[in-house]
Amino acid sequence: MLPSPYISRLLEIMTALRTPGTGCPWDLEQDFATIAPYTLEEAYEVADAIERGDMDDLREELGDLLLQVVFHARMAEEAGEFSFGDVVDAITTKMIRRHPHVFGNAEARAAGSAKGMWDSIKAEEKAEKRQRRLARGLSAEDSGDGFLDSVPVGLPALVRAKKLQERAAKVGFDWKEAGPILDKIEEEIAELRKAIADGDQASTQDEFGDVLFALVNFGRHAGIDGETALHGTNAKFRRRFHYIERALNASGSRLEDASLDEMEDLWQRAKAAE
Repeated sequence: MLPSPYISRLLEIMTALRTPGTGCPWDLEQDFATIAPYTLEEAYEVADAIERGDMDDLREELGDLLLQVVFHARMAEEAGEFSFGDVVDAITTKMIRRHPHVFGNAEARAAGSAKGMWDSIKAEEKAEKRQRRLARGLSAEDSGDGFLDSVPVGLPALVRAKKLQERAAKVGFDWKEAGPILDKIEEEIAELRKAIADGDQASTQDEFGDVLFALVNFGRHAGIDGETALHGTNAKFRRRFHYIERALNASGSRLEDASLDEMEDLWQRAKAAE
């Protein structure tokens, strides 16, 4: 089978991989749950390629991510649920509907720019989704009936914390400003210290989570995204640690043989060099 830049060839390849008897044993064993972690991993690798500005890697990682969509769609088609074409139809319909100021007639283009139109369109889509779910004998909401249940459970924890807070803020359950949240963070840290002093591992984990949640809340009010901030700190830590490694190598030493004091001294040099 020859390669091709067209999606039809990729769909044919996935069909061949999932064909019992002649397909790939590994691909045939998979289901939505086993593939989901790979889908998340590929999305992160796309983000990593973008962060590094590596267009060659980005092209490849986007292909890997597209394969995940094709894989899920193929399994859904085998189950008689929907096909890849249905996925494409759903997103194209949604994009056209949500951009009346681009794709509509003159009247729709004018209305599409009106304040609140976006929320109105999303509300209509949500109502239609409820009706589809009810027609299939499912619950009206896909994740639960609670006010916060619309926030997906599978999001990275820092992202989900922010979205939960934003959702609660829509009904007024929120701090008025960022300053008092610092007091809350200090309160949570005090509770964390107590849990540590008590030697209670379960409480320590619980209080640690409370500290993280409060920090995300502060960041939200300060206009700082927790995931982005931590991503930057991770990169900074790697950069400074690499400085230590290079400095030790240059002096004929190894990381494994260096003392903590030596590494701390080089760490401070790395900070000063930035």
